[in-house]
Amino acid sequence: MGRVADRRAPGRTCVACRTTREKRDLIRVVRTPDGRVLLDAGGRVAGRGAYLCADGSCARIALDKGILSRALRVPLPDDVRGELERRAADDEPIIQGGARGQE
Repeated sequence: MGRVADRRAPGRTCVACRTTREKRDLIRVVRTPDGRVLLDAGGRVAGRGAYLCADGSCARIALDKGILSRALRVPLPDDVRGELERRAADDEPIIQGGARGQE
């Protein structure tokens, strides 16, 4: 029996600070094929995605500069914008679990 090769964690780039981090350290904001925009905690919802640092540090930058709207190619819905603003202001992680956003 051979040794199991070490698997490297997938890396993604934050759209605000352009830092490459492990996927689990970022939160995905996704535009689904039907046009809804969601915060995707699991990173598995189908659609066009953009990543932000999960600690909330980059949410303010992305909102102020319109980076998420540009990356997703749609205006950011008020509920998703509000959730990101609230969490950025509270300095809390953007997601604790589960997909959230426009239902």
